[in-house]
Formats: sequence, C-alpha cells, structure tokens
Amino acid sequence: MKVEDIKRVLILGAGTMGQQIGLQCAMHQYDVVYYDLSQEILDKALRRVAKLGTWYTSNGLLTEENLQTALARISATPDPAKAAQDVDFISESVPEDPELKGKIFAQFNKLCPERTIFTTNTSMLIPSMFADATGRPEKLVALHFHDVRSTTVVDVMPHPGTDPEVTRLVHDFAVSIGQIVIMLHRENSGYVFNTMLSSLFSSALALASRNVAAVEDIDRAWMGVMHTFMGPFGIMDQIGLSTVWTITDYWAKKTGDAQAQANADFLKQYLDKGHLGFKTNRGFYSYPNPAYTQQDFLSDAGKKKKQEETQEPDR
Repeated sequence: MKVEDIKRVLILGAGTMGQQIGLQCAMHQYDVVYYDLSQEILDKALRRVAKLGTWYTSNGLLTEENLQTALARISATPDPAKAAQDVDFISESVPEDPELKGKIFAQFNKLCPERTIFTTNTSMLIPSMFADATGRPEKLVALHFHDVRSTTVVDVMPHPGTDPEVTRLVHDFAVSIGQIVIMLHRENSGYVFNTMLSSLFSSALALASRNVAAVEDIDRAWMGVMHTFMGPFGIMDQIGLSTVWTITDYWAKKTGDAQAQANADFLKQYLDKGHLGFKTNRGFYSYPNPAYTQQDFLSDAGKKKKQEETQEPDR
C-alpha cells in the first residue's frame, strides 16, 4: 500500500486527542469515522470537533468553506463492524492501559480489512507491550501526536516486529496531513519530547509533594528563568490531570519508585475533588483565566494577591 491508497481513517476513541487527529485528517481530504462506546459520547465529540473547527477559522488557519468540506467528511458510529468497514488506517487514542489497547485492536483486527494499518497515539507506552495482542503486529506503529492546535510535531516509532514498509507508510501519511515527523530508531517510553517533559513533571511534582515550594512558585521559577508563558503545573492542567496521574501511577507501580508514587498520590488529591484541569475549569489553577496568565503573576504583587485569595474563607 502507498499513502495515495489511504482513503478512510478510523479514530478509536473520541476524546480530545482523537477529536483533534480526526479533524486534522479530514482537513487533508481523508474520510474519517469516529468510534467510541456510545452515541452520546460520539455526539458530544462531534460538537467539540465542530467547535475546534471554528477555532481554526477564527485564527485564519482555515476558510469557512474548507471547514464545512472537512466536517462533511466526518462520521461517527458506536457499531464496531460499521466503523471498521473499508477502513485503511486506524489511529487509536484510548486510555493508557496496554491490556485495553491490545483488546480493542484485537477486536478490530477481526473486523478490518487485511490491508488496514494500526497506529497508536499512546503517550508513554511502547507498542511492543500490546503488539502481539493486536493480531497484526507487523502492521502496528506508534504515531504520537501532541496538541495539534499548537504544534505539527509527531513521533513515529515502530517496534521490533514492525514491517519497515509499514513504518515508511505511516511516515508518509503523517507528512500528508501536514506534520513534522520525528523518527525514532528504537522504542522509547515517552518518545522524544514527552521523555523530556515527563522529567520536568516528575521534578515539579516531587518539589510540590515534598512541600519544598508551592505549585505557583514552582511554575514561577520555570516561567521566570525559561521565559515561557506557562509552567509545568499549567501544562499538566492543559494535558489533563487524569492523564498525567494515569501515566505517573502506572510507572510508579511498575518500577516501585517511592517518589513516583508520592507524585501520583499528590495528583490523586485533585482527581478526587473532580479537579481535572482545563477541561473541568479547575485543576492546579482555575479557568478560563488562570493566575499564570495574569500580568503580575511573576511579580511580588501577584504572589501577595494569591496569598490573600487562599486565605479567604470558602463561600
């Protein structure tokens, strides 16, 4: 198969990343079908895809005509057999559980045409962890996206059993949807950017969980020195604290690292309160106007204001 032969793309998992990936494919003239567990989930996802599309048009990245053409290429179904029909390429974005990923791929292995390529958008797992379970390990490659709104960088990572021709095809597909492809020569948990980012998160969480410094001050340290508009805790809010916790807790239990477990437990306090980050308007910060976006966040005045706010009784 050549990239020109790919016509229909199936998105497994209609969460935020699946929504972004699907729209990106539709914008580049691929037919896209979303699959998830219920029509309710899918209807909500389609509304968010349309909203994401308006973000592209409002920022001058897409014309209204092209957006409507892209949206017309998108469909959704909770019926796995219907979703798999005549599909050429799969992008999977289900929760970070290797057993779950293997189970879902195995299900679609029985339903998809023999030619169908399987790709996983896992953030921290490696494809060899569930390659055999997919039923077609030679056709499995990791194609990892970041936030498509802010970057066009993707990672392509085969596992030892991937057919090199499939790896090249996935590379070409990523280029065809406007991505800058980072090729990994070997499996690495976290790929390239996320490996560096996870070290930042681990360090920041360790400082907070050990009560070395407050969350806001840890972010101020990073933002003030690196001249960024967001610190590690702000970034975690954007990713989603449930995702960060799942990855942190998984590796803490797998490695037995006490500090990693302390980091996971620190995150869990926020999850237990329903504070999942940007998507729930509350995480380490409150949204839509988080403190780190305020002009005085890096000043003493900003710190004093925050301290006064935290001392006020709950209303």
